[in-house]
Amino acid sequence: MRDTKESRLLLVLLIAIAFALITVDIRGGRNSPVDGARQAAAAVFGPIENGMSTVVDPVGNAVSAIRDSGDRHDRLARLENQNAALKAKLGSDDRNRSRLTQLDKMLNMAAEGQYGIKGAQVIAIGSAQGFSWTITIDVGYNDGIKRDMTVLNGNGLVGRVTTVGPDASTVLLANDPDFTVGTRMEGSDELGFASGQGDRPLRVELLNGKAEVKKGDRLVTFGSQADKPFVPGVPVGTVTRVDPSNGGLTRTLYVTPFVSFTKLDVVGVVVQAPKKDPRDEVLPAKPKPTPTPTVTVTVTPSADASANASDTTGQQQ
Repeated sequence: MRDTKESRLLLVLLIAIAFALITVDIRGGRNSPVDGARQAAAAVFGPIENGMSTVVDPVGNAVSAIRDSGDRHDRLARLENQNAALKAKLGSDDRNRSRLTQLDKMLNMAAEGQYGIKGAQVIAIGSAQGFSWTITIDVGYNDGIKRDMTVLNGNGLVGRVTTVGPDASTVLLANDPDFTVGTRMEGSDELGFASGQGDRPLRVELLNGKAEVKKGDRLVTFGSQADKPFVPGVPVGTVTRVDPSNGGLTRTLYVTPFVSFTKLDVVGVVVQAPKKDPRDEVLPAKPKPTPTPTVTVTVTPSADASANASDTTGQQQ
C-alpha cells in the first residue's frame, strides 16, 4: 500500500475503531458484546499460536521445563521428608510403647509394695569423677529428691541416689563395687549383705554360715533404719551359685540381679516408704514347672505270635 492521504485516513480510522472496541470490551466486562468474537478467534488462532510458540520459543520452553522439574523435585523432597518424619514417628511410637510398658510394670510394683515413687528417665551413664557404675536421672531436689533414696524399676532394685542437683541426680547402681545392700531370703528370712561386682553377679554374704540355700532362691532388700538408703521388700535377684559351706561364720552366694543395668531407661525414686514391710509380696510369681510327659507303651501281639501260642497250647494238651 502506497503512503497516500487516503491510506493515512484509513489507518487513523482503523486505530479509532480498535480503541472503540477495546473501550466497549472493557466496559462490558463478562457481558462484553465482542466476547463471542474473541472466543471464536481464540478457537481458530489458538492452536496456531501454540504451535508457533513451541517452534520459536525454545528458551521459554526450557525455562518452563526447568521450573516443572524444580516443582517435581520439591514434591519428591517433601514426600521424602514426610516419609522420614513418619518413620521417625513410628520409631518414637515404638519407643514410647516400650516406655509405657516399663512405666506400667514399675507402677504395678510400686502398688504391690506400697512405695511412693517419682518417675524419672535416665539421661546419662557413667561418672565424671571415675569409672563407677552410675547413671544420671532427670529429677532433682526441685522434684523432692534427696540423697540416699532407693531407686527401682519394674524389675527390682536399681541403686540409690548419691548426688542431688536442682533438676538432675546421680544414682549409684547396685552392681557397683562400692555398693552394699542388706538382703533377706524369700521364705527362710536368712539375712545377708549383697555387694556389686561390675558385670558379674552380686556377691552375697549370709550371716548364717550353715543356712540352707539352693540355686533358684530369691532375695529382696532387708531395709535400712528410717528407710534410708533402702526401703524393704524390693526384689534383688536370684541365687545362681552357692559356695560350699566350710564351717565359717558366713556363707557366700552369687546372685544374678533382676535388673539389667545396661538397659535402664525409666526408673522410679522411692520418695515415700511403705507403712509396713511388704516382705515377699513384690517378688514376681515363680514360673510353673513344666510337667514331664508320661509315655505308656502298649504291646499288641501279632497274628503269627497268636497262632504260635495256640499251637504250643494244643501240643501241651
